[in-house]
Amino acid sequence: MPASEGRAEDLAARLSALGLTTRVEPHATYTSIEAEVPEALPVESWREVLDVVAEADRFGLLARGLTGRTLWAAVNEAVPATGDVRGPGHQR
Repeated sequence: MPASEGRAEDLAARLSALGLTTRVEPHATYTSIEAEVPEALPVESWREVLDVVAEADRFGLLARGLTGRTLWAAVNEAVPATGDVRGPGHQR
């Protein structure tokens, strides 16, 4: 399992423990987590939810009028720790 997928699974488990139903989906360069946010989510729970998604590389909230809200987060694939990662424009 790639590191990003493991981090995403951990975040999803923590969101599930707060009462949200989550979906985790791996992509080429990141792993995404989505959760439907119920209207009845207590105000106190929002702080905990935000603490969890703040550990992701990106996150946001989609509001779709009367049909609900979807919380999303993305965890990027790890950048290699060794080797030349400067790219083709920065050759030695």
